[in-house]
Amino acid sequence: MLKRISALVVAGLTAMSVTACGSGSGGSGGGDSITMGFSQVGAESGWRTANTKSVQDSAKNAGITLKFSDAQQKQENQIKAIRSYIQQKVDVIAFSPVVESGWDTVLKEAKDAKIPVILTDRAVDSKDTTLYKTFLGSDFVEEGKKAGQWLVNEYKDAKDPVKIVELQGTTGSAPANDRKAGFQEVIGADAKFQIIASQTGDFTRAKGKEVMEAFLKSNPDIDVLYAHNDDMGLGAIEAIEGAGKVPGKDIKIITVDAVKDGMQALADGKINFIVECSPLLGPQLMDLAKKVVKGEQVQERVVTEETTFTQDQAKQVLSTRQY
Repeated sequence: MLKRISALVVAGLTAMSVTACGSGSGGSGGGDSITMGFSQVGAESGWRTANTKSVQDSAKNAGITLKFSDAQQKQENQIKAIRSYIQQKVDVIAFSPVVESGWDTVLKEAKDAKIPVILTDRAVDSKDTTLYKTFLGSDFVEEGKKAGQWLVNEYKDAKDPVKIVELQGTTGSAPANDRKAGFQEVIGADAKFQIIASQTGDFTRAKGKEVMEAFLKSNPDIDVLYAHNDDMGLGAIEAIEGAGKVPGKDIKIITVDAVKDGMQALADGKINFIVECSPLLGPQLMDLAKKVVKGEQVQERVVTEETTFTQDQAKQVLSTRQY
């Protein structure tokens, strides 16, 4: 990851937030040795694989004992893992929520056990923000807006309708909800931008290909594909090529993430624009973990600073990508 785009900026308190403070460290009480329970969404994409490696490597480098579980994209598996971590009396729990809703009960159990919780990558919609100490991750709404703004600029002189299909991420997940909302907010100001089909591809390459094949059969005249991550976009490219069309030309493609495979497709001209979403959250997560275990107050929203890439920019940075 380029140094200039790997820094973190700490966002101010939002209108919906309250200060995430409170004493009470984890089970073994803030000594030198820290045990973290971490529940990962799954391994659905290249982004997620890089995110997992960043967490695991950073825990090792920070001297933090990591108990890791893979939820296989199922909320019930994450809830079981969190309850297991509570029973094991870990010092801190971190997780990337599969979906936004349905966490209050288990988060209250962690709070009652005086085990601080850190959200990574994805948010929850709990109204009680004292149930977790901080949220480290990207601004997904802003990512959607960046995608929409590129589209508006690309078609600023077009008079005819611009027919768009959308490959959404996992239904109910924060990135799917927010990337859709941000995109719609920007393109919604101009009636020529028409989303003619929108369906989940579960953030996977295989599902992205499957859904895009269905889109192409029912909507032969597609101008633009907006995919909520690179992997779905890469699957869709296979479907587009299979239909005898040229990705990046016959159908313009916008994706989110900037994993190496996506950046290669961008450099090759098969994708037109990528909004970055960095998975390398591990070092910042370990720093936050140490602070909350000690009972220190931390900012409740830490936003990763990210950029965007055109085809020419992708060619320039491709050799330096870490994931």
